[in-house]
Amino acid sequence: MREFIEKMRKEGLVIDVTEPISPDIEAAKMAAGTDKILFFHNLGGSRAVMNLTASRNVLACSLGLNEKEMVQKLADATFEGNIVDDGKFAMKKPDLSKIPVMHFFPKDAGNYFTAGIVFSKWGEVENASIHRMLVLDDHRVVARLVEGRHTHVMLKKALACGERLPVAVVIGVHPAVTFASCTRVPAGKELSYAAELRGGSLKVKECSNGVRVPADAEIVLEGYIGAEVTDEGPFVDITGTYDPVRRQPVIEFTGMYTKPDFIYHSILPGGDEHKILMGCPYEPKIYRAVAGVTEVKNVILTKGGCGYLHAVIQIKKSTQGDGKNAIMAAFAAHTSLKHVVVIDEDIDPSDPTEVEYAIATRVSGDLDVMVITGVRGSSLDPCQKDDGTNVKIGIDATLVLGRENEFRRATW
Repeated sequence: MREFIEKMRKEGLVIDVTEPISPDIEAAKMAAGTDKILFFHNLGGSRAVMNLTASRNVLACSLGLNEKEMVQKLADATFEGNIVDDGKFAMKKPDLSKIPVMHFFPKDAGNYFTAGIVFSKWGEVENASIHRMLVLDDHRVVARLVEGRHTHVMLKKALACGERLPVAVVIGVHPAVTFASCTRVPAGKELSYAAELRGGSLKVKECSNGVRVPADAEIVLEGYIGAEVTDEGPFVDITGTYDPVRRQPVIEFTGMYTKPDFIYHSILPGGDEHKILMGCPYEPKIYRAVAGVTEVKNVILTKGGCGYLHAVIQIKKSTQGDGKNAIMAAFAAHTSLKHVVVIDEDIDPSDPTEVEYAIATRVSGDLDVMVITGVRGSSLDPCQKDDGTNVKIGIDATLVLGRENEFRRATW
């Protein structure tokens, strides 16, 4: 992470904040005002970073990819990087008070870890994913584990055997590792995918509970998730609205490692980095699905769609039904999608004005708009119905084959 920050600093993409800043709301407000990397030299007495990958170009740079080719290249991933064992961490007694954990919004339940990657292991299966964690005291947090996701499933298996799930929370790693942990990969392949994204290999260290994590980490907290639950929330999620209070599992930490001059990483809830890390990992999955029905050029989950609920898909049509087929493939690949717009090659999918132009000039509402009711969507959507279903809309904003010249814009 340090090398990446220095690389971005040379590109003029880092704002150094030298004056003392409070972790209580002040830092969050500053992060909301820019998509550049904020490097705090004194956040509650420690160093910290926010907005580490808050734009598509910075994310692409962190992955060593061209922004316009990023989704296509990621869609070709094999998830087979090389993991290199590099010994063990020397753990000390945990003391979360030494970390500048932030309070983001006035109605938040307290101070939250938001960039903590939870590495877990059950049997021979390893997993890594980001979970928000509310600090309870100097050695315990309560984590939001979405039901049915891998960490929650592994916890249920451990509890069914009368055991606790061993975990290690890692904060402050290279963005490629964070991106890998946010991506739906084959079971147990997060570390291998991170290694692939890092150029082919990744050094890992083993915690005393058997969980392996990236060796170059700023902070590592090892511990266990057991049967204890407590209230978690309210807390702001991707849509910028408050999530409700839920009974969630408690993580008890038994060991703590920090670099002597550690850099704490925090993600602004509902901010640009949150949207990038929620949405961009799904784009290659949608790309592969759409490629199964037509020639796809690019996929973008838009910033205005919370980085999660809206997709713009660029295709090259060969038959008149390709646009609608692309819409259905996208909804199947990412079930949380709410609205999908399909466009032609001459429309820039990253430009909202271009996409709106395509909708304005190439859509007949009675022919090109699909409305699908009573389907599974995102629980984060405030419009979700009482029965848990959502309404989805697909817009085919592509040219009518055979009539292209009637729609094409004049050029010089």
